[in-house]
Amino acid sequence: MKPKILLAEDDTNLGYVISDQLKERGYRVVLALDGSDALQKFHQDQYHLCILDVMMPKKDGFSLAKDIRKLNKEIPIIFLTAKSMTEDKIEGLKIGADDYLTKPFNFDELDLRIKSLLKRSNILDKEEEQTVYKLKSYTFDSANYSLTKDLNSKILTKKEAQILLILVRFKNQIVTREMIMNGVWGMEDYFIGRSLDVFITKLRKYLSEDSSILITNIHGVGFKLELLP
Repeated sequence: MKPKILLAEDDTNLGYVISDQLKERGYRVVLALDGSDALQKFHQDQYHLCILDVMMPKKDGFSLAKDIRKLNKEIPIIFLTAKSMTEDKIEGLKIGADDYLTKPFNFDELDLRIKSLLKRSNILDKEEEQTVYKLKSYTFDSANYSLTKDLNSKILTKKEAQILLILVRFKNQIVTREMIMNGVWGMEDYFIGRSLDVFITKLRKYLSEDSSILITNIHGVGFKLELLP
């Protein structure tokens, strides 16, 4: 299995150059051109490592790394920056970065650092990412957007599946409205919040045949997918 990398770099030309170089070295690469887009892509797929530019529009690399760490405390993160300030490196390490490269950098060096982090974290030895989840009497296939019960299958819309996947990954835990909106829409505002409420209502309806599955509204905070005994 080729390691999959999320690359967040707002310089389009540099982003494509880095992406092409990494692909030539055998990696799968998903490129995001700003921090919000990167967070949305992180919610929507599984990755083995993140490479984040520090200075990006909409959401800077430090803020992005903090959000990623809320979702995954183990995934290796490498920061790319034009700055060589010690304070920036310390800030990145405090957030949970595993490595730091200052532009311009050598691609062979980047490749070596990636391999070192993947080997250290045993990422390459892990099995394929989970895409099928058992929710009591339902089976949720996040890759095919399907929700099945007693051989009856419902095909979800892409956003319905994305929202349900976030709730499933954090089942029995509170997921904030901001986390869902950023993960699915890449931003948060009043109108997106209203749309989220509509999607939650639909998901409750789809799961209503099993009373042991609840999507609880935590007023003013977010939602919790509860699987009762």
